[in-house]
Amino acid sequence: MPNCLTLKKSNCKNCYKCIRHCPVKSIRFSGNQAHIIGNECILCGRCFVVCPQNAKEIVDETEKVKVLIQSGDPVVVSLAPSFVANYEGVGIESMREALKKLGFYDAEETALGATLVKREYDRILREEDRDIVISSCCHSVNLLIQKYFPRELRYLADVLSPMQAHCQDIKRRIPNAKTVFIGPCVAKKDEAEYYEGIVDAVLTYEELTEWLKKEGVELRKEMHRDPRSLARFFPTTGGILKTMVQEAPGYTYLALDGAENCIAALKDIEQGRIHHCFIEMSACAGSCAGGPVMEKYGRSPVKDYLAVAQYAGDRDFEIEQPDAPQLRKRFEPIPHRAAMPGEEEIRDILREMGKFKPSQELNCGSCGYDTCREKAIAIYQGKADVSMCLPYLMAKAENVSDAIARNSPNGILLLNDQLEVQQINPAALKILNLRSAKAVLGDQVVRILDPAPFLKVQSTGRGIFHQRTYLAEYGCTVQQTIVPAEEGRMLLCIMRDVSEEEDARRQREEMSRQTVEVADKVVEKQMRIVQEIASLLGETAAETKIALSKLKESITNE
Repeated sequence: MPNCLTLKKSNCKNCYKCIRHCPVKSIRFSGNQAHIIGNECILCGRCFVVCPQNAKEIVDETEKVKVLIQSGDPVVVSLAPSFVANYEGVGIESMREALKKLGFYDAEETALGATLVKREYDRILREEDRDIVISSCCHSVNLLIQKYFPRELRYLADVLSPMQAHCQDIKRRIPNAKTVFIGPCVAKKDEAEYYEGIVDAVLTYEELTEWLKKEGVELRKEMHRDPRSLARFFPTTGGILKTMVQEAPGYTYLALDGAENCIAALKDIEQGRIHHCFIEMSACAGSCAGGPVMEKYGRSPVKDYLAVAQYAGDRDFEIEQPDAPQLRKRFEPIPHRAAMPGEEEIRDILREMGKFKPSQELNCGSCGYDTCREKAIAIYQGKADVSMCLPYLMAKAENVSDAIARNSPNGILLLNDQLEVQQINPAALKILNLRSAKAVLGDQVVRILDPAPFLKVQSTGRGIFHQRTYLAEYGCTVQQTIVPAEEGRMLLCIMRDVSEEEDARRQREEMSRQTVEVADKVVEKQMRIVQEIASLLGETAAETKIALSKLKESITNE
C-alpha cells in the first residue's frame, strides 16, 4: 500500500465504489475489505474522494513539519496556486502572515516554480527535436506512464515539477532551508518522498486548516493581484498552455484532464496515432483545482476556476532561470507483476461466474470492472472475487429461493403492499386447486383467500403464527402463518395443509364419544344389577361404579 494512503479496515463496507472509480483498478478485495495495491496505484486519490465510509485516509505529516520547525532551520512553504480556490478571498500575503504564526520562516507561491518549468517546456519545443512532449507536472500522470505505459516514457518531459523546481530554488537562495509543499494533492507526498533532498514534507489543505484551527489562527481576507503572476493559472485545465509562448513551429498544443482521458491519449500514442504534439496532462478533472482534497470537501469547478483566473496576472514572475540541466528529472519504469491467464482459464472463471456464453456477459460494471472478462482476469490475479458480480449474486439468490419455494411441502404466497399476489409456489397451487401461477399472479388475494388476516398483519405490523383455518371452498384445513417482509412492503404467507391431521383428530373425538356412550350404558346396566343384588355384593358394587366412572372420565379427557 502506498505510504501516503491508509485504510481504516473497520470502516470498509465492501461496496466496491472505490474499484468502480479507480482508473487503473489497483484495488483488491480480501476478507470483505478493500486493499490498495501499492505497485499498481497511481495515487490519483479517487478512492479517497468517493469512499462513502471515509475508509481511505491520507497520511498526516503535520507532526513531521512541526519537528522541522523545531530544528531551528528556516522552514519555507511552497504554496500551491490552487490555494485561492480553497481559501476564498485570501491572498498570498494573508497566507504568509498566518503561516508565520505557525512558526514557518516564510511562504512563497509554487507558481514561481511553475514559471521556471513552463520556460523549460518552451525551450525544449523550440530547441530540441522531439516528436511528442507530455508535461511532467502531475505526479499521478508520471506514475501512470511509469507503471502502465513504460514505452511512452521517452515522451514524458524530463523536467522537475513546479513543486520541485520551486523548492530547489528556495534551497538555493536560503541557506539550510527546509521546504514544505502545501496543496490539494495526495501524489505530491509520494513525489517528495521518492525524490529525496528537494521537498522535505507535504501537507494538504485539510491538514493546514486543522492546524490553523487548533492554534486559533484566522486567515485575513485579502487578495492583492500581482500582474506578474501568469503562472498562477497552472492548477487549471489548460493552465500550463496559457502560460506558454506556443510558438514552436509545427506543434499542436492540447490539454487533457481526468485519468481516463489521459489513458485514452496514451493508448493513441502507443499505437502511433499522435505526432508532433505538446500535451498537458492532469489526472484530476479540472487539473489541480480539482485535486482529491478539494473535491472531497466541496469542490465547485466553475467558482474555483474563476478564483484562480481572477487572481492570476498576465505576465511572468520575475525569477532567475537556472540552467536546463538543473531542471532535469529522470523517470524509470516501475514494473508491476501481475500474471495473465490464458483463454481457457478465463473461460473457466467466466463459467464459475455463471456465464457460459457471450450473451451472458452483461458487462454491467457493477463490480467495478468494465467487462466480465476484465473481472475474470482480476479474479485470476487475486484482486477480485466471484461474489463481486451482482447479476451472479442475484441469480444465485433467486435460484436458491426458487429451489426452496418450489420444493417446499408448504404453500407459499408473497403479496405486495396492495395485497396482490406476486409469487406462489406449487404446494400453494395444489392447496388452492389452481392449475398454474399465471391464473392468480397480479390478482388481489381476496380472489383466493379471506383478506381479513392479511389486512390485520398489514395494519398492525405483527405477524399471525400457526393459525388453523378451514378453507370451505377448497375443502381443506391449513395452518396459516402471515408475516410482514421487506419492512412491511410485502406480506409472506406460509400454509401447511393439516386436513389429514384434522380428520385424524375428528376420528379420535368420534371414538372417544362412542366409548363414553358405551361406558354410560355399562354403568347404567351395572347399577340396575347392583340394585337387584345389593344385599349380596355390598361394597363391591360401589367399587365397580367408581372404576367405570374413572374410565369414562379418562376417555372424555382424551
